[in-house]
Amino acid sequence: MSPRFVVARLGMLVVTLLVSSLAIHGAMFLTPGDPATLLVGGSRNPDPAVLAQIHREYHLDDPFIQGYWHWLGNCLQGDFGKSLVYRDSVAALIGDRAGTTLALVVYASLLVLAAGTVIGTVAALRGGRTETLATTVTAGAMAVPTFVMAVLLIWLFAVRLPWFPVYGSGEGFTGTLTHLTLPAVALAMTWIGYVAQVTRTAVRAELRSEHVETARSRGVPERTVIRRHVLHNASGPVFAVSGVGIAGIIATAAVVEQTFGTGGLGALMIEAAAKQDMAVVQAVSLVFVVVFVVINTAVDLISAALDPRAARKGAR
Repeated sequence: MSPRFVVARLGMLVVTLLVSSLAIHGAMFLTPGDPATLLVGGSRNPDPAVLAQIHREYHLDDPFIQGYWHWLGNCLQGDFGKSLVYRDSVAALIGDRAGTTLALVVYASLLVLAAGTVIGTVAALRGGRTETLATTVTAGAMAVPTFVMAVLLIWLFAVRLPWFPVYGSGEGFTGTLTHLTLPAVALAMTWIGYVAQVTRTAVRAELRSEHVETARSRGVPERTVIRRHVLHNASGPVFAVSGVGIAGIIATAAVVEQTFGTGGLGALMIEAAAKQDMAVVQAVSLVFVVVFVVINTAVDLISAALDPRAARKGAR
């Protein structure tokens, strides 16, 4: 992996973060209504002096660019401002809920990596009906939207078969695991299908490659051929799509959190948006964007390390 490729990807990371943060602030700047009225009980005729004081305190009247730099500078120092609705530090609100979202994303990501790679590998190695069944099931999983999958899981495993709870995040390791199972499965199903399809295609391509045929002709045991030549060489595209899947899980976590009432960052952002709590919406959106972009950049760099040809193409 060339230094030029690394510098290019890191440069794209910085530019993407700046543009994304500017877009987030712009969206909040153009939002109709006056968030300051929330602090005076939503009165139709609030005291202008009180509103003016709130505007000064929260910098609501700052010009767009000035407000953007003030907000971004504070964010870089870990100060996301104060919530208008919750009357608390935004950083504290994020800290209280970040653990739930992190646990959900990690749980769903493990399901994607484990189930997707196993299903795809078994389908490619066995072929025949196994491959047909795996392809059909994974294609169906890819076609079902996340919110529809969440409703189906609730109906099946909470209503018809009351095996799992459907609200809250639980307490302790066992309670958290139980409460987050259905949300994690709902998040993971689409990406399990993608990872399984890519894994199947990559493994089948390696099975037909010349170096695999050469290894077999030399009498190398089949298990060694599969492990060292097939799976190792297929790991590049599988890792790439898995990384994109994890980033996609983060992007759609808010839908599942709101559906299952887990109380994570996604649910916080939706609640804050409904109440025009700009500071919270901006901060949580920025956190999601940063994590999404950083993961994609890390996937690009690691994929390039696994497959130097990708790095040479990206550096051109």
